Amino acid sequence: MKTTGEHILIVEHDPEISDLIGRQALRPLGYQVTVVDDTGAAIKQALQTPPDLILADINLPGLSGKDLLVALTSQGSRAPLIVIAEKGQEADALQAFRLGATDALFWPVRDAEVVSAVERALRQTQEVRARLKLDQQLKLANEEVQRKLRDLTWILATGKAVISITDQRQLFERILESALQVADATIAWVTLRDERSNTFVLRAHRNLPEGWAKKMNQPLDDGISSLVALSGESLVMNGVALQKFRIASLGKSAAVIPIKIQNEVIGLMMVIRKNDREIERHAQTLLEAIGDYASISLVNARLFRALEQTSESARAGEKTLHAAIESMRDSIRDEVQAASYPLNLALTEAQGSLNADQRQALEAVQAALQRLARVSEKTVPPALNGKRK
Repeated sequence: MKTTGEHILIVEHDPEISDLIGRQALRPLGYQVTVVDDTGAAIKQALQTPPDLILADINLPGLSGKDLLVALTSQGSRAPLIVIAEKGQEADALQAFRLGATDALFWPVRDAEVVSAVERALRQTQEVRARLKLDQQLKLANEEVQRKLRDLTWILATGKAVISITDQRQLFERILESALQVADATIAWVTLRDERSNTFVLRAHRNLPEGWAKKMNQPLDDGISSLVALSGESLVMNGVALQKFRIASLGKSAAVIPIKIQNEVIGLMMVIRKNDREIERHAQTLLEAIGDYASISLVNARLFRALEQTSESARAGEKTLHAAIESMRDSIRDEVQAASYPLNLALTEAQGSLNADQRQALEAVQAALQRLARVSEKTVPPALNGKRK
């Protein structure tokens, strides 16, 4: 077996036995050997510098090798232990096994027997360590999967919020909540560009201190977001690089994400971590996705306002058209009434008799006026016509 310098602790009060095992059998093979002669020293050594393997005399004076097993187990030691017993002490060795011993050597033994027992115990240790390492790797992999699942859940919830929440303030609070979760941050806020002043105004925040929060609906200069407004690229900073900016009073790590429509920066999203831990690339990618959702919500809001303005213009145009039609109708009615009176008077022949041609011509004019009156009534929209009735 090729050794890798494993540390072996020998607990033996007989110097001849410890010398044979340590100096003659194990050190030539590359093992690091420490020798102590009593249980108290062994416990102290095992806790201060945990060995890879312990060989302990079961017949130690004072506290025995079995007592050492109990003490080490109670202190959480995981090092395997081989007991050294004399021939005829099989019952004591069996009791040591019950207490957790890995193997037993019955003295006197040959060097080869010692080496073989040590190699068996160390193989078991290596297997246990390999299993523990694998368990740890699986645990980390599972935690990573769970974290990614949680992040995707927040991203999905943000997408649903964009299409279901119409109140912009409530929507941005949901967006900032997602940003805090995916970035493992403590503070977040959103500023939007005011087109009149061309400044970025605080529109929503989570956990901003009172001195900063009172800037709600006012321009907010944190010292670094203006750089992102100019570049249009995300910016991540932490540690010493962040200390020279005003925002360092809030935390030791920050990310600024632009909210863009095409290449135009219309807003900025900021997240802050209290501790000096750089915001990772995968977290930055998720924050940029949330920034895209914020952009979509702002585009939707603009479209909704434009649609409302179009609808209002259409309604105003319709009212103007209705008013013009009714005015024309009233004018036609007045003119028909004005023309009908002398015509009806002439047809009564009160001002003189009419020949057949004259009467026919006047009746034709009267019929035309009546048709004009009916047509004018029909040109008025039903709603307005119903109002007049």
